[in-house]
Amino acid sequence: MSIPIYQEIGRLLQYGLQKGLIEKWDVDYVRNQLLDTLGLKDWQESEIPEEQLDNPSSILENMLDWAAEQNLFTPNTVTNRDLFDARIMGHFVPHPSTVNNHFKKLAREKGIEQATDYFYQFSQDVHYIRTNRVQKNMHWLSATPYGDMEITINLSKPEKDPRDIAAAKKDRTNYPECVLCKNNVGYAGRTNHPARQNHRIIPLELNGDQWYLQYSPYVYYNQHAIVLSEAHRPMKINKKAFENLLAFVEQFPHFFIGSNADLPIVGGSILNHDHYQAGQHDFPMAKASIKEYVTLTEYPAVKVGILDWPMSVIRLQSDSKEDLTNLAAHILQAWQQYEDPTVEILKETNGVPHNTITPIARRRNDLFELDLVLRNNRTNEEHPMGIFHPHAEVHHIKKENIGLIEVMGLAVLPGRLKDELEKLVTYLALPDYKARIEQDPETSKHVQWAVELMEKYDKVEITKAILQKELADKFRIVLEHAAVFKKDAKGKDAFCRFYQSLND
Repeated sequence: MSIPIYQEIGRLLQYGLQKGLIEKWDVDYVRNQLLDTLGLKDWQESEIPEEQLDNPSSILENMLDWAAEQNLFTPNTVTNRDLFDARIMGHFVPHPSTVNNHFKKLAREKGIEQATDYFYQFSQDVHYIRTNRVQKNMHWLSATPYGDMEITINLSKPEKDPRDIAAAKKDRTNYPECVLCKNNVGYAGRTNHPARQNHRIIPLELNGDQWYLQYSPYVYYNQHAIVLSEAHRPMKINKKAFENLLAFVEQFPHFFIGSNADLPIVGGSILNHDHYQAGQHDFPMAKASIKEYVTLTEYPAVKVGILDWPMSVIRLQSDSKEDLTNLAAHILQAWQQYEDPTVEILKETNGVPHNTITPIARRRNDLFELDLVLRNNRTNEEHPMGIFHPHAEVHHIKKENIGLIEVMGLAVLPGRLKDELEKLVTYLALPDYKARIEQDPETSKHVQWAVELMEKYDKVEITKAILQKELADKFRIVLEHAAVFKKDAKGKDAFCRFYQSLND
């Protein structure tokens, strides 16, 4: 059946009016822009159904199907569809200066929280945040000895089509330098780089340097934001980074902000552009309690504690940003030079450093708070992917890097687990469950886990809810593997030696 393209254009114009993206004086102009993008030379009036839509995805899908039939892009892959729908929605997005001025006006007159609320909703309305995909993610909370862990199975990022992968290999363009550079704003994109016509960023200053705030197109939590430097430079954890994090939460007290570590294995996926992640969300780690307080004699104004958390975390609190920054820099410098071979901690191999920190900042009423997560990226023959990295025994669940989000207690697990868990529930109800799981290529990796589950839940039907609970426990083990100081007596003694050394 032929898609009524003129009706879909009318629906999209109606959506833009309802969301305040355009006004009635803009309708003819935007319509003509859409006609040009779609290769249409005229306009035909159509009856537009009255509707209120949260996002434009249903309209865009129809328009993309029509555009593919007209060979406006080829092949008809997810990547090419994403490039084309950003081009369509770009006609509804004001110039960056207009968005920036409105943000500043809201912040000045109604407060910074109202301003970020506006920008977050705007980013969804213009389809930069693809709400229809984000809603596909599975998400739940599960109790562990460290409190509730958040578990997400990531279903929002579509898999790459082999045709797109082949096309991307031929593309040698290096502009913009990376997906975080500020000159992505308005960029049309290409097979190996996302389109950004519907993307806007908010300028802000941190300690005299130019930075920008944007939202992640695939949000993992409420107002999942990226704070990026104007300069395309590698990430670096140092005293300046701590100053920046604290300066940010002073300006945005309703947000947390943190940084991935700056070394491979323990760092995030993008190490070539200095950036932080922020948002309005209380992660499980933020709710964790202090297990033991520590006295650092040279910093009496800072409260120091060891967090009751699967990873090795030192929490600092003070009403003085300067004291907090100075102590954090002291701990970083001490950790970078620290070695304890009894627990596999070496500071370097042939001059290549291993020790760094994942820092997270937030406001706690009138106090500034910094969590410093100690990291080490050593490898050895037994653990070639990392000694303080998910070990082979949990790779059936998670073997990717443990970055900032996971450190704070939100598991971002691969989409394959959705179907695999559903199959496991079915197989575990059968008398020959082990053979069924082993014979299925999608579930064979889970056979040892399945045996453990059947022993643990003897004669009890293993449901989806039980698997979700056990998955959270696997994530707890993943974080314990990433801890530089383990939770056993040997690890606790080693942690004690490190923080006592801070007084030397």
